[in-house]
Amino acid sequence: MLTFFGLPDFQRDRLPPLCVSIGVFDGLHLGHREVVSAGMRDARDSGIPCAALTFDRHPLALLRPEQAPPMLCSLGERLRLLEGMGVDMAVVVPFDLKFASQSPDEFLSSVLRESLNAQRVVVGHDFRFGRHRVGDAAWLSERISTRVVPPVEMDGERVSSSRIRAMVASGDVEGAARLLGRRFSIEGFVVPGNRLGTTLGVPTANLAPIEGIALPSNGIYAGVATVDGKAFPAAVSVGDRPTVPGAGFAIEAHLVDYVGGSLYGKAMRLEFARRLRNEERFDTTDAMLVQMRRDIEEVRHVLEDVHA
Repeated sequence: MLTFFGLPDFQRDRLPPLCVSIGVFDGLHLGHREVVSAGMRDARDSGIPCAALTFDRHPLALLRPEQAPPMLCSLGERLRLLEGMGVDMAVVVPFDLKFASQSPDEFLSSVLRESLNAQRVVVGHDFRFGRHRVGDAAWLSERISTRVVPPVEMDGERVSSSRIRAMVASGDVEGAARLLGRRFSIEGFVVPGNRLGTTLGVPTANLAPIEGIALPSNGIYAGVATVDGKAFPAAVSVGDRPTVPGAGFAIEAHLVDYVGGSLYGKAMRLEFARRLRNEERFDTTDAMLVQMRRDIEEVRHVLEDVHA
């Protein structure tokens, strides 16, 4: 997939006509995937490349920061997912004041027509754009060939990023996975912790997640940890570690059957498969260790089809 950070600096006659799907695509959930897939189908039918136009941040992060939601995936993950779908070209536009202040006419002429040579456009039913969000799909449809994709529903409700965020925040990672079309995941780097797990014989990797990413509610989860391209079943603790005085909040993963060296400094991805239980305070570390071993066995059962 050809990727541009910022609008491509092509002479227009050297960029082929494109079919452009537009959206923030936070999480690239089933609704977003239908918008992108519709663009891919239209591009194929028209014999032209398909492109996805997205943004480097949620618009609210600029316009109303206090209301900006946590993101369901990083920009890097969004691009990997788009590439996995088979998109030919991705354009990541910095959502800054200059871009946000454009009128709908300016967006159409300077972005879609001049920079991207868009022949066709695909958007979701609730797409709004331009200064004060005055442009919409109907406005676009009157000026350029536009497909408007209706909402995707599941269980009688619209699939949306806000609905998925609420599920993640409540710990319903299985429900979130159904709407995402894959397991909810977070990414980050492994950083040093207090090494209590190592002392107890159950070492854990302490993940420092990418800033601004949604996190599941406190609790113990069965998940999958991917590091150095290898996947391991993992018992994941998200929370304040109440058994250890002053330990504070942490995201810790015990990689089942991992026999490699130190993970410090390595990038790691955690997928959340199922919430096993609430976070608990134990009277002794021995009692906590007994429960940790039970959790690991339950993880083996839940993820028996995942291998290193």
